[in-house]
Amino acid sequence: MPRTRSRPSPPMPSLKPLALLLALAGPALAEGLAEPLTALEGDAGRGRAIIADRSHGLCLLCHSGPFPEERFQGNLAPSLAGVGARMSAAELRLRLVDSRRVNPESIMPAYHRAEGLHRVAPALRGRMLLQAQEIEDVLAFLLTLREESP
Repeated sequence: MPRTRSRPSPPMPSLKPLALLLALAGPALAEGLAEPLTALEGDAGRGRAIIADRSHGLCLLCHSGPFPEERFQGNLAPSLAGVGARMSAAELRLRLVDSRRVNPESIMPAYHRAEGLHRVAPALRGRMLLQAQEIEDVLAFLLTLREESP
């Protein structure tokens, strides 16, 4: 039987560029949005009101938290109790602006994005659910929530 020469396999492509991209992008995404959306500092009192308002913030449709006056609270999403200890301001800001940048499967609405959204009610098309200052207000309140629920 004649011997056949096998050709050498082509070299495997280097994974170094991909690893570098992931190393650079991963921390940036994990860090969130560090820069405030407005020059004014957020107001925690206004933020709490937005979160509790079922016709504006809508947060308690999915989340629960330290809102004893609110009889019905959601259970589809994590509790807001202790969120200020679990996440940084930048991480929370990113989730409020567009949670799908963190988790593409998230059901949380993009509160400060109007483009590229699907299945949006006609009255809300082209509109942001919360303005920049409202995002900063909600963020200011969330950062006060340092204790987990009992």
